[in-house]
Amino acid sequence: MTDQVVETGDARSAGRVAAASEFLGRTRELKELRADIERAGLDTLAGRKAPRARVLLIAGRPGSGRTALAEELVRQVADRYPDGVLRVGLTDPDGTPVPVGRAARDLLAALDEQAPAGACEDDLTDTLRSALADRRALLLLDDAADAEQVDALLPDTPDCLVVAVSEGPLTGISDVRPCTLGGLDAKSGVELLTRHTGSVRITVDPRAAEGLAEECQGQPAALMLAGGWLAARPKAAVSDLAKQLRADDSEGTALTRVFRLAHASLPANAARMLRLLALAPAGLVDPQTASALVGCSVDSARSTLDDFVASGFLHAVDSPLPQYVVPGCLHPQLRILAEHHERPADLQLARARMLERTVRLLQACRAITETDSPTARQKLLDMPRALRFPTPRAAADWLRLTRPALLASARLAVADGELDTLARRLMSQLVRAMAAHIGTKAAAPDLYEIHGMVLDVAERRHLPRERAAALLNLGDLDARTGRTADALARYRAALDAGREVNDPYATGRAMESVGGAYQDLDDFDRAADWFGRALVERLARGERAEAARLYGRIAAAHTFAGRYGEALRNWRAAIAGHRKNGDIAAQARALSELARVQEYAGRPEESLRTCREAVEWARRAEDPRLQAALHLRVADTLEHLGDPASAGLHRGAAERILDDSNLQNDPDACEIRTASAED
Repeated sequence: MTDQVVETGDARSAGRVAAASEFLGRTRELKELRADIERAGLDTLAGRKAPRARVLLIAGRPGSGRTALAEELVRQVADRYPDGVLRVGLTDPDGTPVPVGRAARDLLAALDEQAPAGACEDDLTDTLRSALADRRALLLLDDAADAEQVDALLPDTPDCLVVAVSEGPLTGISDVRPCTLGGLDAKSGVELLTRHTGSVRITVDPRAAEGLAEECQGQPAALMLAGGWLAARPKAAVSDLAKQLRADDSEGTALTRVFRLAHASLPANAARMLRLLALAPAGLVDPQTASALVGCSVDSARSTLDDFVASGFLHAVDSPLPQYVVPGCLHPQLRILAEHHERPADLQLARARMLERTVRLLQACRAITETDSPTARQKLLDMPRALRFPTPRAAADWLRLTRPALLASARLAVADGELDTLARRLMSQLVRAMAAHIGTKAAAPDLYEIHGMVLDVAERRHLPRERAAALLNLGDLDARTGRTADALARYRAALDAGREVNDPYATGRAMESVGGAYQDLDDFDRAADWFGRALVERLARGERAEAARLYGRIAAAHTFAGRYGEALRNWRAAIAGHRKNGDIAAQARALSELARVQEYAGRPEESLRTCREAVEWARRAEDPRLQAALHLRVADTLEHLGDPASAGLHRGAAERILDDSNLQNDPDACEIRTASAED
């Protein structure tokens, strides 16, 4: 943190706020909190083992230094918890409580544990408790809105410790004694001012310094702003500021009065930038965001943001990128000032500029991975230099570090309701950038949320084509995580949306996906029927490659159902289709499956001939894995036919192919060997 006694309201995953000085004050509170860790709980006194983690509560108004005290406590006791410190904020800057599921997922990510995409809140919290069951970790739950949030995240082990920060007591959590914060003592308050003003002005008028600390009610955030105001005016006396605060008879807390005075003393352009930071997603700011909000250069924005840090308006984030965070205690003040000084149309324009800048950064983030394409390379060169990334690694790092702000941007854009076109573009580019740098599998939890927001906008704006696409994407993620019934419902809804606008791609894709869901549910009759409907669509549009693939899916469904005659007929159709399309590799794989079904049907001689044909096509396709697998299948068939000598030759050929192709340690090659051994 910029100063350890200042409330940041932030324990978000964007990174910790950098500490610029040592923690001061709160000696008594720290002593009590540390003693509370060792205190015997009610269960211990009753002779029972505590069923859950001990909870320490630090309660205080925003600006009281409650998060700073929690961080200092964590620093002092962290070595007792070898599995690390986990941090999460439980309230967004606008005061909205963070959903428990999102908080649980963030904590799991900090543990390098990934829950399935789209998992419900109960599943996420259960997974979190399971992950912490054998760990000794310390959880900092910052800015808790209520006891229910904290209770849902508590580990079921006394070996963990939870430090919760909130504005008031957490009624409903047993055996918790809150450490309630007031203002700093006079000595600590004066010392905090000294750190900003230097010792001379304090020494020459110590009574004025004490009076100023009293006017600030010992609130660390107010003292930080007062110190920043004095630091920016080296000729001003401490008593001058104290008099101005005493003369301010307006309503509000000490923090509110100091903030208003500090804001009023800023140059007009800087004051406007400060107000517009109320629009920053998740309270996270970087020079690009600030530049877009006010329409200035990136360098100018960064210089102003650094000035805000020195003045106590912002905190710098400990990050490889220039990042800043709006203190939680100041966010409501910024919002009030923005609504008072800025016209609604200007605020909406600033939001639009910020979203447009984010879209362009995401485009550049993805484009840097496509430099093999002349078109993409030229598109990248046409972008302003300030928007470009020097390397794919730099783009990937930016995406990772700004992920919380990017997701928050999407949430805010969708919630706004007036910027849906920008919101759709933002989410589209975010999906593409994540797929390029993270991969769809690793990014699945975030993608599930994004596709859900796309669906919300599509339904609000009555966009059937986009609704169908979002439903298909969500259905695919549901299917991958075993929620097949949910996937089936989404696929059917996507089919209806596709038919509404006569979208052949959406309808064909939805039909095939419905068939796949029925196959996963072991309803092979319906699976084959829906694959057949999709096949009719593909054939009608002359999509021969897709039609050949669908013949294979129909054949697979019949195979699972034990209808080998139908399976053989459709595999032969698939083979013919791949042959016409010139897809040698697909033809070899289809021949391999045909041989498998022939063996199931009790035709080993036919299976042997088909296998040998498949081996030749796999060789032409230069697919060593498939060649090896087919040689092993030939070997198995020969053994069944009573020819172990020839079977041994084919097994040897398979081993040589795997070895010659440097696939000795390849997982697929190991699976091929294992499957053969099991057969």
